[in-house]
Amino acid sequence: MTALKKPKDEMQYILATDVGSTTTKARFFCRKNGEWRFLIAGEAPTTVEAPYEDVTLGVRNAVREVEELTGHKILSPDGSGIIVPYDGKAGVDLYCTTSSAGGGLQMMVAGLIKTMTAESANRAALGAGAIVMDIISRDDERQPFQKIRRIRSLRPDMILVAGGTDGGATAHVVEIIELIKAAEPKPRLGVGYQLPIIYAGNKEIRKQVDEMMGKDFALTIVDNIRPSLEVENTEPARRAVHELFMEHVMSHAPGYTKLMKWTDVDIMPTPAGEGLAMQLIASTFKKNVLGVGLGGATTNVYSIVDGRFVRSVSANLGMSYSVTNVMKEAGVSNIMRWLPFRLEEEEVTSRLSNKMIRPTTIPQTIEDLIVEHSVAREALRLGLNHHKSIATRLKGIQVQRTISDMFEQELEETYIKMMIIDIIAGTGGLLSHAPRRVQSMLILIDAFQPEGVTRMFQDSVFMMPHLGVLSTVYREAAWNIFDKDCLVRLGTVIAPAGIINPGETAMTVELNMPDGSKIKESIGFGEIKRIALSENTEIEAVISPHRGLDVGAGSGHQVEKPVMGGEVGLILDARGRPLQIPQEEAEKKALLLKWFKALDLYPPDKLEELV
Repeated sequence: MTALKKPKDEMQYILATDVGSTTTKARFFCRKNGEWRFLIAGEAPTTVEAPYEDVTLGVRNAVREVEELTGHKILSPDGSGIIVPYDGKAGVDLYCTTSSAGGGLQMMVAGLIKTMTAESANRAALGAGAIVMDIISRDDERQPFQKIRRIRSLRPDMILVAGGTDGGATAHVVEIIELIKAAEPKPRLGVGYQLPIIYAGNKEIRKQVDEMMGKDFALTIVDNIRPSLEVENTEPARRAVHELFMEHVMSHAPGYTKLMKWTDVDIMPTPAGEGLAMQLIASTFKKNVLGVGLGGATTNVYSIVDGRFVRSVSANLGMSYSVTNVMKEAGVSNIMRWLPFRLEEEEVTSRLSNKMIRPTTIPQTIEDLIVEHSVAREALRLGLNHHKSIATRLKGIQVQRTISDMFEQELEETYIKMMIIDIIAGTGGLLSHAPRRVQSMLILIDAFQPEGVTRMFQDSVFMMPHLGVLSTVYREAAWNIFDKDCLVRLGTVIAPAGIINPGETAMTVELNMPDGSKIKESIGFGEIKRIALSENTEIEAVISPHRGLDVGAGSGHQVEKPVMGGEVGLILDARGRPLQIPQEEAEKKALLLKWFKALDLYPPDKLEELV
């Protein structure tokens, strides 16, 4: 369902909403002087749970706020929907929405070999915007009765089954099907409907699969995810997930049947919309992009490397509901290594436990803010590690090894290398609402440790999912708004990879400034420096690293590259890769204070008080 009510050049107003787990966010766009711009935002609590159990109430409340702020009428007089198209007095020309209410899209995936077909099925489900509850495979070390018990207890929204290359294994794939059939899994929402199952395995046994599962489940058969060991084809499975999400999951969620009638575009899972927004950045700039959505309950990491899109969900890493999980997984000591002042471990634990109990609270002091930013660094670091385990080369294929490979113990699994990432983009409340833009930029730098020359972007207000779903029907409008009102250009970071002796000159950077002058900056190893360079300014930089450091052309080799300005400007990061923080307390405090002051990260007088 993507029918536009008016030709694109006649459209004047667009409304997009995101029905989140706690908040429903409305974003209102209009055409001004021939280009699309963001006008106003409206927000209201989501009404998916009792006593309301109707998401359209929250949508109406968020849209009413837009109406009050603009004086523009959008809702029909009886509140039964959105007026589409705009009739000269009221309404909008297009309405679209994303949703993660009620836990979003929850899936189970199954495959033959955990590191091959099951891994490909997992990538397909994640790419479609799902949270993957479990991965069942023939070699996952659980006994059949344990797998059956697990499948029965999960209650997913749908199951994706892969296994066997076309013309390959059949008997073992049938074993997986028999396990699912024996477990008799029930869907999470709705009692009287069949659980959707997508079969994307060996095409030779499609008829057998249909006979075994066609009566008891809503079965959809699509092209094989791994037709051969050398090929991964996730797109048909991903499309099927979207269609079933609308047809089965959304139609049984409270109030969604009404909302589906209001929209001009199919409702999309929020992470899928966010992923499309990241892909929009990659396709527009034609660069490799690493993106992150740092939420209250989950951390989503997205990568588009050489045209290949992968998404990972760390469902236990977040900044409010899941903040104690970050503490547990990272360890309190890893969070405390980012603090330039002394706090007892028990104090940090208590503060984060309070945040989990009261997830909507925001930091009241600089001390609280620095603690929260320290947790964010660890959540992002762990999220990236998880992402790298999913963004891997295909397993099971024969790899041609060269003479140089002989000296390596093994080939690295992940293809995510920070040196080839051109752009890092962040979204999520903590990053968007950081008091100073330089804070969110340094959080991303410290967590992801970019190498070479990397451009840094962030979401101005939470708008990426809205623009992601809009891009499926009106790409020009989506990019117009994205470019002008959503994407904040933070600037560029230049960071050499490698370690040399402290105090040695790490690199010299020569900048050809817009006014024709030249600036030459040298920076010692272990230091970080900020250079003002305004937004929409792009200049040539000649970077000469120390012979033991690499900025993209090999150890000690000079690089000439354009660098982009932004609200923060240019950051020269000569702290080394991997970044090393001293263990000794006094040395650590002195170093962190030096870095924070060099970037004007927090008010200096407040920092001095803390220390």
